[in-house]
Amino acid sequence: MKNKKYYMGIDIGSISTKGVIIDEDENIVASKYLWTEGGPIEASKMVVKSMVDECKNKGVDLEIYGIGTTGSARNLIGKILGASVIKNEITAHGIGTLSRYKDARTILEIGGQDSKLIIIKDGVIVDYAMNTLCAAGTGAFLSSQAKRLGLEIEELGQLALQSKNPSKIAARCTVFAESDLVHKAQIGHSKEDIVAGICNAVATNFLNNLGKGKKIEDKVIFQGGVSKNVGVVRAFEKALNKKVYVDENSHLMGALGIAIIAKKNSSSNYKTDFDYNIDRYKFKTIGAECRKCSNNCELVYIYKDNELIDIIGGRCPNGQIIRKNVV
Repeated sequence: MKNKKYYMGIDIGSISTKGVIIDEDENIVASKYLWTEGGPIEASKMVVKSMVDECKNKGVDLEIYGIGTTGSARNLIGKILGASVIKNEITAHGIGTLSRYKDARTILEIGGQDSKLIIIKDGVIVDYAMNTLCAAGTGAFLSSQAKRLGLEIEELGQLALQSKNPSKIAARCTVFAESDLVHKAQIGHSKEDIVAGICNAVATNFLNNLGKGKKIEDKVIFQGGVSKNVGVVRAFEKALNKKVYVDENSHLMGALGIAIIAKKNSSSNYKTDFDYNIDRYKFKTIGAECRKCSNNCELVYIYKDNELIDIIGGRCPNGQIIRKNVV
């Protein structure tokens, strides 16, 4: 495995942080998935450390030639890791999926707090829709309902498959869904039927909100953490009357996609100066308003071991760092 080039992709979401390291042939040689828990910096450090350790254990002579970040905290983590490319989730998920399914036409993606529908034609993303305003029907929603029913979220899928008569659950709003769930339980609906109803509601909510006016064609790929719920997979298949494909790495597609983009954008002759022992550094962020013009941008100051390394959030030169004062 010596003299090979490797590329790292990190997908930092509000609920989970995912990472992969790929080789020149885009094979995943290391990966990690963990909860963000409100700390994207610490989560990203843990993901990187885990992947580096995995490579060491496999005897991989790790030389990183490109790093990419995506997800809601992509800019922050991109600055900390010295990423060579920072891209939005739509692009990353599209590239990751097409690397595994050349004939993909539709991507259904449900994460911890948002959902995405991506339409592909001839290997190019031609349309998409996102729901970032409400968590109804997302991983956070499912986790909340599981707790309310006294279940582990991992139990929901198989339990849903046992249902013979799924309950009707209104999932357009998390508050209404919880009220409906409690009512169904009080009048005697079984847990199996309620869980199946929740899974059906997730699929219906997604298609009603994001699928309006869009033609969902085969091949349909389902990804994101919720794709691991077989009950939701079945609900989508029934609603669409189509086969829905779930890759074994469906939860890592964003990270895979951004790693591939980093590979395509990297210089083939130069490896990065990435510090593989990044967990030894202490990073912190401080938020402040710029106040230097009418934009009044919300800036985030990034410190590495108490030394300012960058500022993000500015929309004009007033918010930029004077480079001579930066490491």
